[in-house]
Parts: sequence; C-alpha cells; structure tokens
Amino acid sequence: MSDAVDRLVWVVAQLREHCPWTRRLTHAVLTEYLIEEAYEAVEVIESAPPASWPEVALTDGTYEKLRLEMGDVLFQVVLHAAIAQGAGGFTFDGTAQAITDKMIRRNPHVFHADGSLREPQDLAVARLEDIEKNWERIKTVERAVGAAEADAAFTEVPAHLPALAAAAKVVDRAARQPVDPLPEPGPPPSGLDPMVLQDERELGAELFRLVQRSRAAGLDPERALRQHLAALRHDLSGTDPTG
Repeated sequence: MSDAVDRLVWVVAQLREHCPWTRRLTHAVLTEYLIEEAYEAVEVIESAPPASWPEVALTDGTYEKLRLEMGDVLFQVVLHAAIAQGAGGFTFDGTAQAITDKMIRRNPHVFHADGSLREPQDLAVARLEDIEKNWERIKTVERAVGAAEADAAFTEVPAHLPALAAAAKVVDRAARQPVDPLPEPGPPPSGLDPMVLQDERELGAELFRLVQRSRAAGLDPERALRQHLAALRHDLSGTDPTG
C-alpha cells in the first residue's frame, strides 16, 4: 500500500481504539453513511456534463470535490474493515486482495490466471460484447448459482437499490444473457403519446410526468416498480414475489 493509505488505516485504527464515538460504530450503524457517501460522490460526478469530462472537471474544481467525496467513500471502506478486523473477520488488505483477485478472474481478456498481463496481440482483439457476456458467465460460475441464467439477472441486484436503478440493472443484465428473458417493451399505454427519447433530459421529463400521474392517482411509483420487478422474477424463476 502507499504511505497515504497506510496512514489512513492507522488513523482509523487509532480512532477505533481511542475515540468512544468511533468505537461504538457497527456495520449496521454505518449502513446509512455508506449509502449517503456514495450518493454524494455520484452527485459531484453528475454536476459536470458527461460530454465535457474531464476538461470541465479539471478547470472548475469538480475533480477536487470528487477527490474529497471519494475520500469519504474510502473512509467507509477502511472503517468497515477495521470493525471486521476487531471482530476477527477480515482486514483492509484482505478487502483489497479480494477485489484484486476478482478483477483478475473476471477479466481473462486482460489477465492470465496467475495475474500477469496478456500479450499485446491478445489485448487488441477483445470485443465489448464478448467481455460483458463472459463477465456474467464467470459470475454465475463463481457463485455456483443453481438457478437458470435468466434468474441471475434478478437475484444479484442488491435488495436496497432504489427500484428505478434496480430495474435498469435487471434490463442490462438480462440483455447480456444468451437469450434475453424479458418481454418486449411493447407500445405505450392507451392514451399516451409514443415515447421517442432523444436524450436523458427527455427521459427525465417523461419519468417525472409519470410520477406526477401516479401521485395524482394515489399510487407509489417506487413501490409499483419494485412490485413489478418482483412479479417478473416470479414469472421467470418461479420464486415467491413477496419474498
């Protein structure tokens, strides 16, 4: 590790030993902070237009803001590792080793099994479509999932992910299956103009109009989408949509 990372690990260890507030923290207590810090980092990233990164970010201070927010995220990782180490679980080094091993394992187009870099001619021919499908295949093998591949698109979505983000992940992961298990989107409901979306601004406006209509009808859009995802999972895998 670098001197800066070593220093951070040491600082957190001292806080755990000598600071009563830090010492009482648990994994469960920190959950809300982990989510909050991640969202704050996302907010900084989205504050600059995607097309102008990194030019704008370098000149308007966005990169400096992101540096600080990523530090907050890293602090959460180191703190969780310190709590685990105190309980005899794992260390920060163990966390780093785990993700390093996973990245080597899931990117055989870049690395040999021993972690060494592949030859230049091999690196030059990797195709994005093959990489994504291979990633999903390796994940399935790693987790020894006994269910069909179609179900993996649902079971691996974090339970606490907001429904809209979860739906996007389900769609993306299902599309990387050998056969997309999801039904075709179909035409919009009767009475609605067909959606011809040009960019995310139009998509945001359309989603907001849908939220407005749902609230006017006394419906909860987040819960509705979450229930729809559960129903899809039930239809494709035969599991109980209520959990």
